[in-house]
Amino acid sequence: MSYTGIHCFLDLLEAFGVTTIFGNPGTTELPLNDALLDDSRFQYHLGLHEIPVVAMADGYTQASGQVSCINLHTCCGLGNAMGMLYNAYQEGTPLVVTAGQQDRRLRLSEPVLEGDMVNVARPWTKWSYEVNRTADLPAVIKRAVQTALTPPTGPVFLSLPLDIQMAPADPPDLDFWRQTVPEIGVAQRLDEAVQVLMNSKHPAILSGSRVTESDATQELETFAESLGAPVYYESATSHGRLPISSNHPLAAGPLPLWTPDIASTLSQHDVVMAVGLNLFRLYLHFEPEFPIASEVPIIQLDHHPGELGKNASPTTILWGNIKTSLKAMTGKIQETSDRVTLDKIEERNKKLANELLVGRQQRQEEIRTRSQRQSLLNAENLMTSIVDTAPEGLAVIEEAVTTTQNILEIFGTLTQPEGYFGHRGWALGWGAGFACGVQMAWPNRPVLALLGDGSAIYGIQAFWSAVKYQLPVTFLICNNRQYRILKDGAKLLDLPGSRENQYLGMDLSSPNPDFIQLGQGFGLPTIRTETREALKSVLQTRWSDRRGPMLIEAILSDTPTT
Repeated sequence: MSYTGIHCFLDLLEAFGVTTIFGNPGTTELPLNDALLDDSRFQYHLGLHEIPVVAMADGYTQASGQVSCINLHTCCGLGNAMGMLYNAYQEGTPLVVTAGQQDRRLRLSEPVLEGDMVNVARPWTKWSYEVNRTADLPAVIKRAVQTALTPPTGPVFLSLPLDIQMAPADPPDLDFWRQTVPEIGVAQRLDEAVQVLMNSKHPAILSGSRVTESDATQELETFAESLGAPVYYESATSHGRLPISSNHPLAAGPLPLWTPDIASTLSQHDVVMAVGLNLFRLYLHFEPEFPIASEVPIIQLDHHPGELGKNASPTTILWGNIKTSLKAMTGKIQETSDRVTLDKIEERNKKLANELLVGRQQRQEEIRTRSQRQSLLNAENLMTSIVDTAPEGLAVIEEAVTTTQNILEIFGTLTQPEGYFGHRGWALGWGAGFACGVQMAWPNRPVLALLGDGSAIYGIQAFWSAVKYQLPVTFLICNNRQYRILKDGAKLLDLPGSRENQYLGMDLSSPNPDFIQLGQGFGLPTIRTETREALKSVLQTRWSDRRGPMLIEAILSDTPTT
């Protein structure tokens, strides 16, 4: 067998730690699929549409921490994938996205499927490039993987012309082409930041997904305890990962969605420290545009230089490794504090923990009271059914924000922060495929995909992959037969039609999509539930027997939850 460009490509991927490929092939990708037939080094996972293909790779990479490769079908496949590529870019997921390009000998005549993929992909990738010489493959693959993994991490794109894939190539010198991902060290100006924090009476910590993705959850919890500060995390529209266990005594829950409410929440604090979050990434415009008062000092720690000072004017900017910098700051607080100061911090911790506990318990009681008023399912009693039945180590993928309402966090269900994945890009159809990827990475962990009916339709081909690879994902479709988030948005914007509860193009009825038949058509075991007790029973049975995937359709009643 002759050694070609595609063999060189695969040798380099393996050398740089990439052994999982997700794809949906076409003619310009055939050399790759042919080469993989006898190559046991790689796992190839097929998706029936590019939405679940990219989402699966996204989920696998986030859960496993390993870069994966995506192979799309030239221009049309890249076009179908762009929404999920946008999600991955917003999440900072390190992916090597590839697509076959037409044979360069045909390019001048503008052949079928040819186009400028490099510029199409460029806005939502860290690097986008077309390979033009087989001799360049080692440098290109090294740069691609290294760029994807260098903080701030993110996807890269490579266009692979068909003739490059099939051309004779020389095996690469793998000792020479070593991966050298740079490491970011401890941030500077830590002494200054610690001094500002220690001089405050009511500090607050705002934290985001990059804390968890830096494996710094424990360091954040210890830092918060050493300071005596509540830990807020990003609003529901942008928090992709939980930076702290939801049952930690200092977990203050997510920030509100809108700036007036954020301003009210933070008004009691005299210093704000922002760690690993986009400060702020908002959804709708309200006044004030920036919710932290100008006189309140802001300390911002991140390994993402593009987010430092982007939307705010921090008093102190700390650019460095989140994990090691938090650990160093905790050490400085302990080293420089006398017994009196440490005792004050301990008292502040106790007071804060009690206040937060009382607040959570009050909200839990209110939710319980409302959710039990009716037997038919609504958003709150659906979520409390999950709370009451959740198994140890449950991983949750959330793409049903108007149903979930942060209830899992309020009840402290999400005790393992790394097991929560929420939307950050908001291109719909992400959740089902993402859950498949997470389950591939964590084959023995229970995985629950909470999907809205509208979003499920976008990525429904993922059900086929779940059955194909017998992934024991539990898909729970929260079916309210509408784009509820759009109706809520119309009300917030005070649009004339919304005042009369009149909406165009926001109802998924007449006909109602039949998810039971759709699931069965892909080979999924399915069940429909309409009452609180029925859902609890189904979930209890499911968690004790997770052989293969399952779809649960939960029909939500129209009874308001508040």
